[in-house]
Amino acid sequence: MAIKHIGQRVGILIDVQNLYHSAKNLYGARVNFREILKLAISGRSLIRVFAYVVRTKTGEEKPFFEALTKLGIETRIRDLQEFYGGLKKADWDVGITVDAIRIAPDVDAIVLASGDGDFLQLVEYLKNRGKRIEIIAFGRSASTKLKEAADEFIDLEKGLGKYLLKK
Repeated sequence: MAIKHIGQRVGILIDVQNLYHSAKNLYGARVNFREILKLAISGRSLIRVFAYVVRTKTGEEKPFFEALTKLGIETRIRDLQEFYGGLKKADWDVGITVDAIRIAPDVDAIVLASGDGDFLQLVEYLKNRGKRIEIIAFGRSASTKLKEAADEFIDLEKGLGKYLLKK
């Protein structure tokens, strides 16, 4: 396993919906993105950090988006799609994958803050390109295959007081 060192250039991709729903469903809490960012950087040289978020019709999430921007996080915003029959969809998997592949040549390590097993092929692709891949997620809701494929899995459940905010 490669060691994290100060000179390492790191790119961070935060699947906000994945972390949000895990924190809400497992603990009835919100995610402390400031601490997640510190954990992901780990004293290394930050190249880019993206958070993938969804905008609803009500716009109630605007202060949250502004808080992410204040942390130096670039937000990628997609509108929530509502389909006939009430189905709602806002999937960022392709956007996250494209950004990961696009920033890969400029970084040594990619930190994916998501436990979504759909990213398994992306992780394998990036590792084959010589990138160090770290996954940050809640262990209980993260894909087992994704955890195993990563160079390092960082379980947020080992520091709940730090990574969660009470509602």
